[in-house]
Amino acid sequence: MNTTSDHGRPTTPQTRRREAALAGHRNDLAAAMAFLGDPDPGVRTAALGALVRLDALGSESVVVLVADGAPSVRRRLAEELGRRWSAIGGPQDPPGPSGGGSDHGALVILLGDPDGLVAEAAAWALGELASSEFEPLSAAERRTVVALLGTAVTDHDDPLVREAAAAALGAVGDPNGLPAVLAATKDKPAVRRRAVIALAAFLGEAGVDEALQRATEDRDWQVRQAASVLLDPHR
Repeated sequence: MNTTSDHGRPTTPQTRRREAALAGHRNDLAAAMAFLGDPDPGVRTAALGALVRLDALGSESVVVLVADGAPSVRRRLAEELGRRWSAIGGPQDPPGPSGGGSDHGALVILLGDPDGLVAEAAAWALGELASSEFEPLSAAERRTVVALLGTAVTDHDDPLVREAAAAALGAVGDPNGLPAVLAATKDKPAVRRRAVIALAAFLGEAGVDEALQRATEDRDWQVRQAASVLLDPHR
């Protein structure tokens, strides 16, 4: 990426970040794409935001961004992929240039990212993708998502990732994800809280009432409160 202006003067990263962000407001897709190759991760993140604004975050750009060397860029990518499938404030029509399959592939890679914050964002995004009202995934892809999230809940070293993955399984509500959520009710307090809330999607399934009853005696008051509400919503 050329970091000089049209007049040959060097530009600062701050200037390029501004120009990358403005590309999204100016409907300048060429500039936004060009800034994806900038040496500064802040500029690349701004370019990603511009592509989102232009509804032009397509599969080719996603492939490039998944391999970006900066965790901050990869995390932003995971967040944006989750947002475009989110039912909360999400689009009224199915998201455009990148289909669910390509987003699924990118997020699977990001869930295995060595940076915990990237993996956490990917876990959340996979939950949004797999639970989208637009049903973008095939049955096989959905099974893969549930299995990977379940593994993240039970095996990941980072509790933030385990917490996000448990919440994602609750959002998806697939019965195959229940064993991992039940296991998470015995994890660290923050993970236990999230797992108990996720059990709302599995009420009536085997083992859920027992886990909720046990959670009403948890050392953490928030865990106890969440379990009590699920057992007696009118309490």
